[in-house]
Amino acid sequence: MAKNLYLTTNEARSGKSMIALGLMELLRGAIGKVAFFRPIILTAGEGERDRDIQLLLSHFELSQDYSDAFALTFAEAGELLAKDREDYLIEIILSKYQKLEEQYDFVLIEGTDFAQVTSAIELDINARIARNLAAPVLLVSSGKFKSVTEAVNGCVLAAESWEDHGHRLLGCVLNRLPAGELDRAERLLRESLGNELLCAALPEVDILGSLTMREVVLALNAKIIYGEEYQDRHAKHHLIAAMQPGHFLERLTEGSLVITPGDRTDIILACLSALCSARAAHIMGLVLTGGFGMESVVENILRDLSPALTVATVPLDTLRTAAAIHEIECKIYPADERKITSALATFEKYINTQNLRERIITARSDVITPKMFEYRLIQQARQRHKHIVLPEGAEERILRAAEILRERDVVSLTLLGNEEEIRMRAAQLGLQLRGVQIVDPSQSPWLAKYAERYFELRSHKGVTMDQARELMLDGSYFGTMMVYQGDADGMVSGSINTTQHTIRPALEFIKTEPGFSLVSSVFFMCLTEKVLVYGDCAVIPDPDASQLAQIAVASARTAAAFGIEPRVALLSYSTGDSGKGQEVEKVREATRLARQLAPDLAMEGPMQYDAAVDAEVARSKMPDSKVAGRATVFIFPDLNTGNNTYKAVQRSAGAVAVGPVLQGLNKPVNDLSRGCTIADIVNTVAITAIQAAS
Repeated sequence: MAKNLYLTTNEARSGKSMIALGLMELLRGAIGKVAFFRPIILTAGEGERDRDIQLLLSHFELSQDYSDAFALTFAEAGELLAKDREDYLIEIILSKYQKLEEQYDFVLIEGTDFAQVTSAIELDINARIARNLAAPVLLVSSGKFKSVTEAVNGCVLAAESWEDHGHRLLGCVLNRLPAGELDRAERLLRESLGNELLCAALPEVDILGSLTMREVVLALNAKIIYGEEYQDRHAKHHLIAAMQPGHFLERLTEGSLVITPGDRTDIILACLSALCSARAAHIMGLVLTGGFGMESVVENILRDLSPALTVATVPLDTLRTAAAIHEIECKIYPADERKITSALATFEKYINTQNLRERIITARSDVITPKMFEYRLIQQARQRHKHIVLPEGAEERILRAAEILRERDVVSLTLLGNEEEIRMRAAQLGLQLRGVQIVDPSQSPWLAKYAERYFELRSHKGVTMDQARELMLDGSYFGTMMVYQGDADGMVSGSINTTQHTIRPALEFIKTEPGFSLVSSVFFMCLTEKVLVYGDCAVIPDPDASQLAQIAVASARTAAAFGIEPRVALLSYSTGDSGKGQEVEKVREATRLARQLAPDLAMEGPMQYDAAVDAEVARSKMPDSKVAGRATVFIFPDLNTGNNTYKAVQRSAGAVAVGPVLQGLNKPVNDLSRGCTIADIVNTVAITAIQAAS
């Protein structure tokens, strides 16, 4: 397996950070331990940390220290070069790099930003570093403000310069091109560089070039009056408001950053009025110029409305403020999940990741880290591209997760709820829901058909037609019926609804799959270097032996569906034949029944947890077992044991618990916890899509 890759550019503002994010996502999906390294950074001062190092260490939760991710600052490197001490410079870089190489399976190296010295000098420095680190090179070039011919020629010249320095490139990425010119640009690159190199052309992405209020506040040293929590919303453009409110509103477009004198109360009130309208454009921020404070009566109105925007004041006049904002360089910050998602989505869409993976990764690791597992979830779901319905359509976390899922093209989505309310809420949050279907059950042409079908299925339980129609107005029932009827492949709910409310409709008419009489659950427990499956930790309080056997077989099938080889341990306080008692006998009987249900499955029980996971303990307690010491699927004897164990492991070992994932249903329905994060929702939707394809 290759040990490293050197990412470089030939000019400033090439979009190299976006490519670094995509590469790290790719690497983390296939390799256990990956590090990030920049030989030379701009500054190492406290409070002025390198943003790319911060970004990758934070987003990918890399275990390395910040100080290990770079060798020298530009000032230090310049001083050594001025003294003709290049050998010592390389020695320092090699020393820092080798420490990472000894600890990690792969090191992604990012070269300099071409922002400090002439391009020829900087290219020479990067080439010497890459050669000494024995790293293959991926070159990123920009097509911004250039014709396609100019962009391609510049990229080819840079590639030839690297070859003149003794490097054979892995590939070239031409970034920030007009969307309609990508095919032509890639064809011209291949004609000039040949088919041996990886050649890719990527478009200019609007959101990556848009400012956030946080960047504006930092650059202008502005004072925030309101909305500090909304600083990471993105401005599509900025607009100076100096005309009368009526004319200003005619020119206002969605997502604008409005710049206006602080004493223009009329403009401020016009902006607030627009935020209350479903038809008017919604702004994402207000910059009040001239050092004027907002009038108290207006500030009270602002706080009463509680809009999702940031308002800040600056002492500069309006023209100087606008000019200063125009000069701010757009960046990707660790907290900016929307830009990160957009960057990853663009990388995955326009770069042949399978080809790239084969070029830089020649062997796969047996280790599965939490990030690898999450990456594989997204990739598996994207390949299957199923249709998932989310009944809690107006909930903020659901909306944010929906944007991520569609941006990365993981699934097709339907949100349930009042369409005007959902679109209004999305606009207030600055979210894009392109390609997301919104269905209001009360207005849907499916309502009558769904109510009639439910009546047919449940009339024997005393359900009337009026009751059936009333129930179908409920998002959980409507969404479950979409799955039952084949209008969606799966459903995810529970961010604001109870577990019972989420799964009751599925139990009523989706019912269990053949061979199973119950619905159970598993958690994927993502430890440092492996993923284990725990069941049942959420649904069945006290299963009998027959139910426990079904849980074991269902959990093994779930594990296999997600690429985990099932080796099943049915847990108890005793191992093998050593113990007696009602609870041990239940597990022993469950093991016998489970073997009848799935005779080819690697399964053992009863077994204590230490015998299931520790090879040395296993050798002494169950020396002939194929499961002991190597178990991947753990079946707990009851809900009390399972729920407490998964939470103990989650908190004490720092494990990531993904779930609960419901199993045993004819079609997939999954429940979220009411404290779920956006990432939890994304992962659960991906899991549901994979289940739908199994």
